[in-house]
Amino acid sequence: MPQIDLEIIQYSVLGLLCFAAGIQLYYLLFEMAVPGFRKSSLSAKSSSFKPVSVIICARNELKNLRNFLPIIMDQDYPDYQVVVVNDCSWDESGKYLDEMEDAFKNLKIVNIREQEKYQHGKKFALTLGIKAAIHEHILLTDADCRPAHRNWIRQMMAGFTDKKEIVIGYGAYDKEPGLLNKWIRFDTVMNALLYLGRAMKGKAYMGVGRNMGYTKSLFFRNKGFANHYHIMSGDDDLFINETATRDNTSVVIEPESFTYSKPKTSLVTWIYQKRRHMSAGSYYKSSDRIFVGNYYFSLFLFWLMLILAILVKLNWQIVVGIVAIRLTIQMIVCWKGYKKLAESDVFLFIPFFDIFSAFAYPLRSASFVG
Repeated sequence: MPQIDLEIIQYSVLGLLCFAAGIQLYYLLFEMAVPGFRKSSLSAKSSSFKPVSVIICARNELKNLRNFLPIIMDQDYPDYQVVVVNDCSWDESGKYLDEMEDAFKNLKIVNIREQEKYQHGKKFALTLGIKAAIHEHILLTDADCRPAHRNWIRQMMAGFTDKKEIVIGYGAYDKEPGLLNKWIRFDTVMNALLYLGRAMKGKAYMGVGRNMGYTKSLFFRNKGFANHYHIMSGDDDLFINETATRDNTSVVIEPESFTYSKPKTSLVTWIYQKRRHMSAGSYYKSSDRIFVGNYYFSLFLFWLMLILAILVKLNWQIVVGIVAIRLTIQMIVCWKGYKKLAESDVFLFIPFFDIFSAFAYPLRSASFVG
């Protein structure tokens, strides 16, 4: 290969490497650092204890309902209702829920019967649950989730201040042995640093149904899920994407506000779950698709150019310097974020998972940007 051609290639690779590193540093310093470094001004002690309805949709979730519904019913909060939507379950959920409804006056069960001519998704069940709620403020979680603390409702309700109609919390996964568990939690935390940081800057683009809340007024003003009812996913993130504004959204990430759920135990089931969640991304606002897509595209480009830099024998001191700067800032930012979200044990896996995620999600950026 002629010398001039190699130099052009080397300069091109170096330029693209610096470009990708620059974008990554922007995301790390000005977006993902926000949850870890910014102190919350919200205080559960100052909450006015507004009455709230907790909505849970369940289909054949008998085991999870037995494990987690008693924890929901044992929350330390003066005035709350729990609405469980029994969505066409054919296990013993109905019998168990009837027993629980007899035992707790603040528990309401909504039963949906299977109809061959009308197939529905979670959005229909959730809409019925919200209609059955007697309070203006609602909190959402899933049947397989448990609150981290008896103060979960108290902490999340602290986010409903003044003009705030949406509260976004953190939905974590249980810590279990094995590399897959660490990968799932790494993926969850990195996504959380992105969407929580964005929301704390007044530009919320998503939340997770495992732990979030909004008002009934906002839900009905938006005509529920009418704009994306035909899509199976998106009852959480698409609703937030179309209703959140700079002024109406708050973020609560106090440890007692977290919820935990069981992670998938096989890579195949996790990929299926991930693809279902990602399918809603193409319906985000254009600016949000670009925001998320650019992060994953720049991550992919960074590691690809690093490999090419080695192959074309780029000056190793420059390459090492660029990698060292990005890695140092990434570890500092993630240490604060992971610590805030109680995921510190995954911290040391970041360099390995960072490379894996860069090439595992080459289509992810396309699904958002496209």
